[in-house]
Parts: sequence; structure tokens; C-alpha cells
Amino acid sequence: MTLRPALLCTLIASAFAATSARAAIDLIAVGSLTQANDLSGLSGTLENGAAASMLGGIGSGLAWAGGSTFLALPDRGPNAVTWNSALNDTTSYIARFQTVNLALTKTGATFTVTPTLTGTTLLYSNTVLTYGAAGSGAFGPGSPATAVSWAAGAPSINTSNKFYFTGRSDGFDPSQSSLNGSNARLDTEGLRVSNDGRSVYISDEYGPYVYQFDRATGARIRTFTLPANLGITNLSAVGATEISNNTASGRIANKGMEGLAITPDGSTLYGFMQSPLAQDGGDGKRYNRIVKINIASGAVNEYAYDSKVLDPASSTGASKTYNSSELLAVNDHQFLVLERDGKGLGDGSPAVMKQLRLVDLAGAADVSGVASLPSSADSSLARSGTLFLDIAANLKSHGYAATDIPSKIEGAAFGADFVDGGVTHHTLYIANDNDFVPASAGANKFFVFSFTDADLAANGVTSFSNQTISAVPEPQSWALMLGGIAILGVLKRRRAAPPAA
Repeated sequence: MTLRPALLCTLIASAFAATSARAAIDLIAVGSLTQANDLSGLSGTLENGAAASMLGGIGSGLAWAGGSTFLALPDRGPNAVTWNSALNDTTSYIARFQTVNLALTKTGATFTVTPTLTGTTLLYSNTVLTYGAAGSGAFGPGSPATAVSWAAGAPSINTSNKFYFTGRSDGFDPSQSSLNGSNARLDTEGLRVSNDGRSVYISDEYGPYVYQFDRATGARIRTFTLPANLGITNLSAVGATEISNNTASGRIANKGMEGLAITPDGSTLYGFMQSPLAQDGGDGKRYNRIVKINIASGAVNEYAYDSKVLDPASSTGASKTYNSSELLAVNDHQFLVLERDGKGLGDGSPAVMKQLRLVDLAGAADVSGVASLPSSADSSLARSGTLFLDIAANLKSHGYAATDIPSKIEGAAFGADFVDGGVTHHTLYIANDNDFVPASAGANKFFVFSFTDADLAANGVTSFSNQTISAVPEPQSWALMLGGIAILGVLKRRRAAPPAA
């Protein structure tokens, strides 16, 4: 049965039909979240005039939290509107994650996913952070340029022990490297939930950083120490200046740790660089570094991934490198890498490359001690991937025009299994980053794919294990739970009391 994308124009959550017997990994539902504001409770506007509570970009990262609950991650906030080139048009948008219920139901042969925003959690540090200063200048197109003044970057809701992270690009200490955990700037891109359900792990592009936050409060509770070769020494609020001032080593500006995976047992994180490091050739070169972090010990290893793949637009079999946007663990050694171009809805051109590729790190060489990865193929150092799912081709088969496929498909997470026709089906949720500009890039969408163990085996997966995440009471439930425990205690004491004389 053919999907009907036109329904997205009239429904927040759209139903798409597919038969359970359809072969291989296939799209079964698409839902949209179109409300204007999140549940942060923030009021007022940002430096560029956008609402401080604006909802958008929430497909930069996507993590399953058990059942139909997912956490969705926006990046550094709305910066598509030109207002101040000295700050890369960024604002003091407070870093956050959104809690979303993605209820998947089936009526007849039709699956429906209904996205509902249920919470917004702001991210902060209990220790002081470094924010950008107030300033002024002339910016923007035209002559003369527009005069702009801006306030210091510290959010007005900061307290004596809560210092909120923001997306503003000048929130750093210039005397320290980009790995300095006291920098306020945070460009969140990867998100995973701990197996006990109480923590979230978030990676970013500015450091790159990998932080652990309390899921309920948003407080940072741990900073993982990453290798010095990932950071840069000459920081700038302007991305192009950072690139030109750091040509020897470190991450490329705005292309740090884009993806984050957690193994099914919850013991290990794998962070994925969006683009090769400067010492590995920089943008457009073939070898990206995957960083392995042992959560208990903090020990770090590095592996190389060959991002050069067959170009889907090529008629001659030419290969090409693309942006690497997400990393998702299939088991403890196999991972899905989300590769994409920047084309599609939001860019104005037809989407070509949106693929999930399977890479196996079992027995891979540790390249931590390799100063510079080669530009030519070296299978002894790097692992290449094999095609797992061509997202763009699958969407096109369901009636999507190439110009209607979101340009920035970036978030990926496995969800809960379901049984249909006596067969167990696994689910894969894909989300887009609409850059806070729904008018041109479309709504925040969630694409749901279904597959079986047979489909996995046919695509080279040796085994599949999803996380087992403990359910955590919502904040408002804690009072009721504690009250119930107290009542039980009173009843127990009464039963144990001796009879009156």
C-alpha cells in the first residue's frame, strides 16, 4: 500500500499504510511535531528575535528511553537568521533536550505514530561557566552595514549554583583549549540514555565534549576526558576563523562529535566525528575517528572509519565522502553510521544521499597513537561500511519527491518491538533537524521503519540487542511514591505493635 505524504500538510501525526508482509526494512509511519514552543517555561526573546522557548531542530539527536518515550535533541539553537556575523549568528539559546512520546499504533493495515511533547529539560553546570561579553559592531548585508549591539551571553535565569549552557559561539575561555569543560558554549548533537534511565550522555561539536547529565534535573554530573588530538588551541566565535587558525590538528569548526552510540549493556559509549580531523586531512577526506569511552573507567580508544562510499548520483561508479551524522549500536561491535548530503527540503535541491551503513569494529586497529591517518585506502587502519538502509530511496518508493526529503536527517534510535502476524518486528526511528526554520525545512518529523531478525541477517548483522532501560518515575510521581512508602511504613508499625494491655 502506498504512503501518502500529502497527509502531512493537514495532520500533526500522519498515518501511513504498509503491510507487515512487505519485504526487508521498510517505512511504516511518519509523524510530525508542529507546535511553536517547548515546555521550558522560558519567556522573552533571544538576540535574533526568536522566542527563548522556540521548539525546533529536535532531530539533531534521538534516543530511546523505553516504551514509547524518546528524548530528542536540538543543537545550538536558531541561527539561520542573519543578525551578527561576529557570533556566527548564534544566540544564548539554552541547551536542552525534549521528552517526546512517540506512540505507535496500528488500525487494520495502517500504522500511525503520534508525537506528543511531554517535557523540556534545560542543561546546566553547578560550577561557573565562561560566557561571551557584551559588544557592538556593524554587520549584515548592504552598505552601510546594520549597527548591532548585544548583551553578555550569561542567561538571565542563572543562579549562584546553576550556570546554563548556551549555543552562543563566544562562550569560551581563549586561554584554554576547546576541550575546557568550563566553556559555556555547547552545540549538542548526540544523545543516549543510561540503562538505569537516570542519566543522559550528550556529545557536542564545540569541544568536542561528552558530558553526563542528570536526566531529571539537567545538571551536569560528569565530564569525560577526551584525547588532546580532538581539540583545538586557537578558539574563535567565527567558524571560518577557527578553521584557518587551526590547520595542524583537532576537530574542524562545527564538525566535532556529531553522533553518539551506547552499547546495549550500557557500559560503553562510541562518539563519532562528523568530519576528519585537521591532522587527518580535514573536510572531504576519507577517515573519520570513532572514539570509544569506557563509562566506568573513562578509558578512551580511537578507531578509524572509511567514509568514502559509492556516490548514489554517479553514473560511472565514482565514490565520494559525505557528512556523518549519527552512530547507533546494533550490538557491542557493530554500528550503524548515518551518512547524508545536505540536500533536500530546507536546501532547495533534490536529496541524493541519506543512508545507514553497517560497520563492524570487532578486531579493529586502535589508532589512538596514529598522528595522521592516510588519505589513501588502508584497510589495516580503517573499517568501511556496507549499505544497511538507503533512506532516500525508501522514502522515494513511498511517494516522496527528492525535494521533500528533509535535508538534515540526523537522529536515529531503535524503539520497542511489536508483534504482527505472529512475527516480532523491531523498530527504527529517524528524525530530522529542521534548523528552527519550519517554513523552509518543514516540521520536526519522525520516520518509523520496521524490520525483522531475518532482515538484519540479510544485511550482515550478526546479532541484535536493544537496550533494556529501567523505567524512571516522572518528577511529579516521586511525591506520590514517597507518600505511599510512608503510609506502608505506618501500617507496618501498627501491625508490629503489641496489643494494648
